[in-house]
Formats: sequence, C-alpha cells, structure tokens
Amino acid sequence: MTALAFKNAKYEATGETKKWLGRTLYRIRAVADIAALGIAAGTLGGWIESETCLSVCGNAWVYGNAWVYGNAQVYGNAQVYGNARVCGNAWVYGDARVYGNAWVCGNARVYGNARVYGNAQVYGNARVCGDAWVYGDARVYGNAWVCGNARVCGNAQVYGNAWVCGNARVCGNAQVYGNAQVYGNAQVYGNARVCGNAWVYGDARVYGNASKTPIHIIGLRWSITIADQDMQIGCQAHAIDRWWGFDDRLIQRMDSGALEFWNEHKAALHALCDATGRPFAKAEAAQVPA
Repeated sequence: MTALAFKNAKYEATGETKKWLGRTLYRIRAVADIAALGIAAGTLGGWIESETCLSVCGNAWVYGNAWVYGNAQVYGNAQVYGNARVCGNAWVYGDARVYGNAWVCGNARVYGNARVYGNAQVYGNARVCGDAWVYGDARVYGNAWVCGNARVCGNAQVYGNAWVCGNARVCGNAQVYGNAQVYGNAQVYGNARVCGNAWVYGDARVYGNASKTPIHIIGLRWSITIADQDMQIGCQAHAIDRWWGFDDRLIQRMDSGALEFWNEHKAALHALCDATGRPFAKAEAAQVPA
C-alpha cells in the first residue's frame, strides 16, 4: 500500500485518520477543483471509510466533520456536511443534502432535492425524496416514504409503511405509521396519531392529542375527515359538537348545495361519530401514552 490509503482524480486520503467501532475513517482532500461547489484543489473535506463511500463522478462532496462509512454511498450532486453521518447501506444522491447532526443509515435513501438536517434520523428502508425536508428531532424509518414538498419536523415520527407526500406537514410530537397516508395540504401535528389504513389528505388537519384513527370519506361531492374532536367537510373544518348545532341558514351560506348535502348525510355522520366515540374527550385523550 502506498502512503495514501486511496487517491483518484477527484480526491485523496490525507494522513489524518480516526477510528470508529473498528473502522478507519480518512480525512479527504480535493485533488482537482470542483467548480460547481467553489472547492479548490487542496481543500480538505470530511471523513470517509473508502472510495466506495464518495463517488469520483459528479459534484458529490463530504465536508467538515461529516462521516460516510460502511457500505454507504454519496453520489450525483449530493452534499453531506456539518456533523452528519451516513452509514450502513444508505444512499444519498441527486441534489440531496444531509447536514447538521442528522443521521441517514440502514437501507435508507435520500435523493432528489431532499433535505435531512438538525437532529433528524432516517433509517430502515425509509425514503426521503423530491423536495421533502426532514428536520428537528424527527424520525423516518421502517418502509416509510416522505416525498413531494412534505415536511416532517419537531419530534415527529413517520414509520411502518406510512407515506407523507405532496405539501403535507407532520410536526410536533405527531406520529404517522402503519399503512397511513398523509398528503395534499394535510397537516398532522401536536400529539396526534395517524395509523392503520388511515388517509389524511386535501386540506385536512389532525392535531392536539388526537389518538383515534381519523375517518376519511371520499366519493361524495365533498370529502369528509373526522378526527378526535373535529370534522372537516370540503374546506369547512369545525368542532364536531358545533356541526350539530349549526342552523340551516349557516349551512346554506357555506356553499351552493351545502344544505342539501348536509340534510342527506347529517344523520349518518352523527351515528358514525357516536359509534366511534367522537368527539373524543380531551381529558381522555390526554391519558394516551406518548
């Protein structure tokens, strides 16, 4: 072996190393200019275990105190920086960015224009792609997907076979899991839980200490979402108890055909809410374990 552990047309290992769990990580240094990133030949980069961790092709780069090791790969125009870690069999590619104290590991994939940062973790078989952001202390794992312009943040968790996509937002201490799907302009936040086969989409909101799986009814003139304490019909979202108290004149002013729709479905919706224990009392919801 030469004095350098590896050298190629893009970067080389310096003599600076660090040990981690029996692995040797090497500080890299640019051998040639990477004009697209403003990196000049001789610029020090981050830490990688081997040449397979950082592609020689494209503008991919690992900066500063970032680590890439194991079978992980960073390629395309992807960038890993800050104190970020990419490890296991994870791939970061396209124009993706992983930074801050974020971890991407397992068989996870982060690509497109995705951003993973803060203290976020993406692992398992999870996918973060498109223009999606995962940040704060958020966790995305299992077979979960976060895509489109979606945002997962705070202490939120998305896992199982769940999907969060479109312009959806999942934040606070919210959890989305099982086969649940959150998409469109939907928002799930607070201590809410969306699980099972639930779908939350359109302009729906699930929040607070929500703990019952939301009911979503489609195929009617207006879609209907029933959460713990709120019901949304089309673009009208109100507390469930308030719906029962609305008079005909107020319903009629909501939209053309609203009163006819309400009169046709009110009894069935009332029975459905009663059968599923809605509105779900705040005091009861607060007892649900976090």
